Amino acid sequence: MKNLPRLLLAFLILSFGFSDFPQAQDQQGFINLDCGLQPNESPYTEPLTKLTFESDANFIKTGKSGKIQNVPGMDYIKPYTVLRYFPDGVRNCYTLSVIQGTNYLIVAMFTYGNYDNLNTHPKFDLYLGPNIWTTVNLQRNVNGTRAEIIHIPRSTSLQICLVKTGTTTPLISALELRPLRNDTYIPQSGSLKKLFRLYLTDSKDIVRYPEDIHDRLWSPFFMPEWKLLRTNLSINTSDNDYDIPEDVVTTAATPANVSSPLTISWNLETPDDLVYAYLHIAELQSLRDNETREFNISAGQDVSYGPISPEEFLVDTPFNTSPVKCKGGTCHLQLIRTPNSTLPPLLNAIEAFTTVEFPLSETNENDVIAIKSIETSYGFSRISWQGDPCVPQQFLWDGLTCEYTNLSTPPRIHSLDLSSSELTGIIVPEIQNLTQLQKLDLPNNNLTGGVPEFLAKMKSLSDINLSGNNLIGSVPQALLDKVKKGLKLNIQGNPKLCSSSSCNKKKNSIILPVVASLASLAAMTAVVAFLFVRIKRGPSSRKGPSPSQQSIETRKRRYTYAEVLAMTNNSERGLGKGGFGMVYHGYINGTEEVAVKLLSPSSTQGYKEFKTEVEILLRVYHTNLVSLVGYCDEKDHLALIYQHMANGDLKKHLSGSSIMSWVGKLNIAVDAAQGLEYLHIGCKPLIVHRDIKSSNILLDDQFQAKLADFGLSRSFPVGDETHVSTVVAGTHGYLDPEYFQTNRLSEKSDVYSFGIVLLEIITNKAVIDETREMPHIAEWVKFMLTRGDISNVMDPKLQGVYDSGSAWKALELAITCVNPSSLERPNMSHVVHELKECLISENKRTRNIDTSRSLDINLSFGTDVNPKAR
Repeated sequence: MKNLPRLLLAFLILSFGFSDFPQAQDQQGFINLDCGLQPNESPYTEPLTKLTFESDANFIKTGKSGKIQNVPGMDYIKPYTVLRYFPDGVRNCYTLSVIQGTNYLIVAMFTYGNYDNLNTHPKFDLYLGPNIWTTVNLQRNVNGTRAEIIHIPRSTSLQICLVKTGTTTPLISALELRPLRNDTYIPQSGSLKKLFRLYLTDSKDIVRYPEDIHDRLWSPFFMPEWKLLRTNLSINTSDNDYDIPEDVVTTAATPANVSSPLTISWNLETPDDLVYAYLHIAELQSLRDNETREFNISAGQDVSYGPISPEEFLVDTPFNTSPVKCKGGTCHLQLIRTPNSTLPPLLNAIEAFTTVEFPLSETNENDVIAIKSIETSYGFSRISWQGDPCVPQQFLWDGLTCEYTNLSTPPRIHSLDLSSSELTGIIVPEIQNLTQLQKLDLPNNNLTGGVPEFLAKMKSLSDINLSGNNLIGSVPQALLDKVKKGLKLNIQGNPKLCSSSSCNKKKNSIILPVVASLASLAAMTAVVAFLFVRIKRGPSSRKGPSPSQQSIETRKRRYTYAEVLAMTNNSERGLGKGGFGMVYHGYINGTEEVAVKLLSPSSTQGYKEFKTEVEILLRVYHTNLVSLVGYCDEKDHLALIYQHMANGDLKKHLSGSSIMSWVGKLNIAVDAAQGLEYLHIGCKPLIVHRDIKSSNILLDDQFQAKLADFGLSRSFPVGDETHVSTVVAGTHGYLDPEYFQTNRLSEKSDVYSFGIVLLEIITNKAVIDETREMPHIAEWVKFMLTRGDISNVMDPKLQGVYDSGSAWKALELAITCVNPSSLERPNMSHVVHELKECLISENKRTRNIDTSRSLDINLSFGTDVNPKAR
């Protein structure tokens, strides 16, 4: 505890610094929210930065105010005396007005401060619109954390959402937006998540607003291996597009050994992160005629830039226009003196970012405006009506269904159900602005006035329920005409409403129900007829239709059975056996290794599963899915030809004598999770695998994991439903118990199965073992964890060689995945993110480089900027 005041002091330094600030500059476009501040205390001017903060009460509908506790010896200063916490709902969102297409620096601050006297630090996800931005982990960063991103909003409204992912309560301390120039910080795609922002100096001062007109926070950094340059002369920063503060570039570092490069290294959260670096360089010396300073910039074998000769007292900002992937997740940036140079390289300041992709498109802007206008007009409030109405799908607003075309197309609202919502007043005209609306349900409210004629003009509308209200007058003739053409209209329970202009209530009050009933009867008749035909035909034969009857469209090559026999040398070398049949090793053109799966006469699977697998693998591609090379569909001979996976399936390695390291296990888990995530959110319609198990996870020659066997997979309906009802299929032990009991299949069924696989990976135990007190692996692990010791749960082959923090995190994630209730399970995006954090923790322990001389990036205040020279 004795270090706590020092850490808190670092927290405040990073927020405000110790410099004496001049008078505040123009804050135009700034948004400064002190979260949890009471409206009657707003606004106020923060005394050090002169920034004007206001209460967040007008920017969010939910949450409660809390006050952090003072720590002895430390007096908190605004804006960190209060916070807003969110005990209710899963997703709580701020809505901010922004300028569409403008580049913004967005900063969110979080500190717990034991405001609730529970001493329970929270962990939750932070979303930018419909896409995840980062995970806020105050269990790891107990003294507070800061999330920063540079992002261009796609509309005039920006939503920042806190999403509950476990049992702890999300909270936020401050939210800040600063507009940047639109010609700066532009990645090829995505947004820029800050790793660090440093100026090289022996000073202790943080530089921020008002010296930096964009309120970027510059942290001081210097290494003993460097030599400091400093000037008292003026530096020309006005010609620099990045508006670099002069205080940041009046110092610079050069290597003390003039023949050595200047090197900065840092570690990434995941090896696949893509990096942008912005170097701010100005010559601080007046060079003599016989002096030159010239150097190249290198970031690995494939990335180099230069030569650069800094101009005297003028700032230049070279940066990589394409993102760089650092080998092994460790970046090495070097400034290397050229043979022509008499002076060593020089660097004044540096910023580094990783890219964050935001693949999900926001709901159609006109639909969003319309649905919010409807909410305002009726004056009701639902806690789920926050953030984007349609995406992500797990946070779909109550009462809505949406159409999802693909990731890049904005979803459209297709149905609106405000049944029993205590609505009063008329049927508001804003409804007609939902131009793709197909179904409108407003029954059992207190609506008055007439049935509006605009409902007849809504071309997509096919189902209207206005029953149980107090509507009056006559139903418009245009609407009655549409009923005759198939529109379903229910107006029962409106005693003062007539179904025609003659107001013959007795006669006409039954017209519409009869029409609706006839339409329903016709639909039911069609369904019964369809089922009768299906039953009469009997179950499909194993062979299924011939190619001429039901062809499979494919760009892949279709092989004859003779060619299949040739490529496998008459099925000479077997690789294994699955539900479909035997798998054989083969070659195409004598060079390309393949695995050939032949349908066995005794197989429980047949043409339906064969066709399903071919069709799915034709329309999906991901590095963590096994690729289809070709197929054979010749009478009784069915075969699937895949890329060869040299290391077989995961189950073989878990059950055999193989010894995998903890980092190896985590890499396989991340690979498999990414493949499943792609099926769930990267495919439209989404695909549920239905048979996730360790034997369906294959490993290539580099031990990269890929999902296989899509014969039982199902494509989900688009739009209306979050599940499908289907005959239960899957493998005992891995099968979602909720799906088994209800026949209701959703992507969360895959999450359960993946959780079982993750427990297999962690424990190296059989899924079902009747000799255990708890035969099923999930129940056994839960039982063992009640003792609070993971050593008896972890794979004994690891011999205790693993990071305990990442092990606990992986176990907790697996237990969450196998929750009996699908609603309590995470989605696969969250699973991927958590597993990558486990991998980061383990990589830090196992990394071969000298970690005391490298940069470990995290979001903690006071510790997020520690690069080292090499």
